[in-house]
Amino acid sequence: MPVVREAVQSIDANLALTGVMTQVDQIDESIAGDRLFAGFTSIFGLLALLLACLGLYGVMSYNVSRRTGEIGIRMAIGADALRVLIHVMQETMLLVLIGVVLGVAASLAVYRLVASMLFGLSPNDPLTIALAAMTLVMVAGSSAYLPARRASRIEPLQALRYE
Repeated sequence: MPVVREAVQSIDANLALTGVMTQVDQIDESIAGDRLFAGFTSIFGLLALLLACLGLYGVMSYNVSRRTGEIGIRMAIGADALRVLIHVMQETMLLVLIGVVLGVAASLAVYRLVASMLFGLSPNDPLTIALAAMTLVMVAGSSAYLPARRASRIEPLQALRYE
């Protein structure tokens, strides 16, 4: 900045230089609001993902506890722990996949509403949609695994007495 001030003073000594900043600083200042909005949106998105994970865990835990007798009967007549785990996970993943398909369809239907807020992305970008869907499926699978594992470890006699 001192070199710029000297050059301007040598051309016109009466010219006042105020608020001098580099082009990078000007760009940073002009998009500061957008960066703040993007940061808050990311935080709220992660919070929504956490709430979805906790909600799915709660629903699956409730579902497994409600079906303890059924799971105990299955195990008493010969189902092994792995088969029970797979059965519970299949039910969960079916519901999750239905939700992802409906969510992707809804997001593609309303993409024009958010098109003006996206920088460097198109609202119907297949890579972004696929990554978001895969993230939700992985989070849902991991949150459903604990109740499914707990269901697979139920002792048949204990499950038959449960009520």
